[in-house]
Amino acid sequence: MNTFSRPSRRKLLKLTGAAALAASAPLVPGASLAGDGIAGKRRHGLSVFGDLKYGPDFTHFDYVNPDAPKGGRFIFQAPYWYYNQNSLTYNTFNAFILKGDAPPRMELCFDTLMVRAYDEPDAMYGLLAETVEVSEDGNTYTFNLRPEARFHDGSKLTADDVAFSLMLLKGDGHPQISQNIQELLDAEILDEYRVALHFSGKQSRQLPLLIAALPIFSKRYYTAYDFSQSTLTAPLSSGAYKVGKHAVGRFVEYHRVEDYWGNDLPVLRGQKNFDVVRVDFYRDLQISFEAFKKGEMTYREEFRSKTWATEYTFPAAEDKRVIKKNFPDGRPSGAQGWFINTRLEKFKDPRVRRALSYAFDFEWSNKNLFFNLYQRTQSFFENSEMKATGLPTPEELTLLEPFRDQVSESVFEEAYIQPVSNGSGFDRGLLREASQLFSDAGYQRQGTELVGPDGNPLTIEFLNNSPAFERVLNPYIKNLERLGIKATFRLVDAAQYQSRLNDYDFDICSRRYSLNPTLSEAIRTSWGSAAANTPGTYNIAGISDPVVDALIDKALEADTRAEMNVAARSLDRVLRSGHYWVPQWFKPVHNVAVWDIFGHPDITPPYFFPVEDLWWIDQEKAEKLGKAG
Repeated sequence: MNTFSRPSRRKLLKLTGAAALAASAPLVPGASLAGDGIAGKRRHGLSVFGDLKYGPDFTHFDYVNPDAPKGGRFIFQAPYWYYNQNSLTYNTFNAFILKGDAPPRMELCFDTLMVRAYDEPDAMYGLLAETVEVSEDGNTYTFNLRPEARFHDGSKLTADDVAFSLMLLKGDGHPQISQNIQELLDAEILDEYRVALHFSGKQSRQLPLLIAALPIFSKRYYTAYDFSQSTLTAPLSSGAYKVGKHAVGRFVEYHRVEDYWGNDLPVLRGQKNFDVVRVDFYRDLQISFEAFKKGEMTYREEFRSKTWATEYTFPAAEDKRVIKKNFPDGRPSGAQGWFINTRLEKFKDPRVRRALSYAFDFEWSNKNLFFNLYQRTQSFFENSEMKATGLPTPEELTLLEPFRDQVSESVFEEAYIQPVSNGSGFDRGLLREASQLFSDAGYQRQGTELVGPDGNPLTIEFLNNSPAFERVLNPYIKNLERLGIKATFRLVDAAQYQSRLNDYDFDICSRRYSLNPTLSEAIRTSWGSAAANTPGTYNIAGISDPVVDALIDKALEADTRAEMNVAARSLDRVLRSGHYWVPQWFKPVHNVAVWDIFGHPDITPPYFFPVEDLWWIDQEKAEKLGKAG
């Protein structure tokens, strides 16, 4: 066996069980853990900052119904912003590489070493791994696998599969995976059910948790099939579901595996209740709404305010066969907006990018288009304690002062707030301010055109794959035209849209980022310089700033949640001062409409909304509506 004795450059991720939580002392670089009972000890859970709600003998999560009945079908359309996957069609079942478009929810088919608890900010508990051990220097995590784990063909899932999968994802996985796990040096097979993951010493505290949530593949299967290629052959997997019936461009079904090896584990009790989870594909939101009205889909999360406010007047809604519900969303809403491609010369100047935001009249849009259902997004960490507000605190200034000569002076002022209009849709004052910013950046008005320092008129194409945004963009485009900018809305099909985003071939596009309450390596692929020119990352704006990189490091190196929040607020100030986007809107609730055939737990977990996992069919209700099948 190989031995590793690398000095740790970061403080060790704290591993605690309920019995050890109170006794565990803060960990410091180089500290011996032998005395505090953590190093080398088998643990049932991981947490970045050492807090675990559930002890080693817990029987189920508090937010589930442990006696939920199994059966029935859950039919929905995935939201248009569904992660990096295409919610309008698909052409592959390989969801973990850049090539091709995979359908949403392929993750249902794959087991992971550990799973999240959705009522804790970052805690994870063992699925494939019954326990985990950590070395004294914090650079080796040893996972002890459950020997009962099986793939769907009955073959064993072993340490060999785990080691193979993680190194495969590091080498050939989607950039949003591979770029984030480079500090994983190797995976060492200790015996059939024991695997050690060795890290470089440069890893963040969150990285072991991120890796524990990655899918585990069959080595035998992917030795026979090329992982780097897209394919419509359903893969061999080990999860609670497997790919069932499907028709490309129309639907895909995930069928529950009745003899799934993990059915009785505490981390899954009361979950995975539907026999079939079906994703239907529609290229138009109105067409999908008509399908829902007819009962062809049974669940719909509504993202169009006009529809939510005015269109639930059809017979099934009026007689309460279809009901509307609001569920709280405690997650950071993250960042949703029109992101500006700063790789293009015309968008290099932050004054140009800032000027673009003056033409979007959110107040008019919220009143006339959104029925006042939304709030304006201001922060990259909206709806969370990581959002910067007011003047920098002394703790934030400690982080920001070393970069005073590298950032805008506005970073040290009140956190940047988007301009507030008079709600008229044509705020002359804001447009004058935008014109001044363009003038300061070297633009001149020549007739009806705004001409840049290079002598070329400024043109902008808004790229999207959903016609739903057109009604919002048209008033925005009209204001841009008043400034002399030729702006257009370009609607492309789903495949072309994803391809152009992967290659950063656009001017401005709409995107929503979701964040966990504990920051992970994923923020590097959203805002880090290394991701700016790596195809397929979340850094669609092309942010490449050494100060941003340094503050990302500070946030990921934080020893406490309070320190992480301070670093995030500092990072937020710098990002907002860069004007990389025109922020859109958010709401801290899920607007959900359902055919009234479901049961669901009384408790909605604050940090995720996994309806497919936690709800079930209420047989009596389903029979009453004729949907028992």
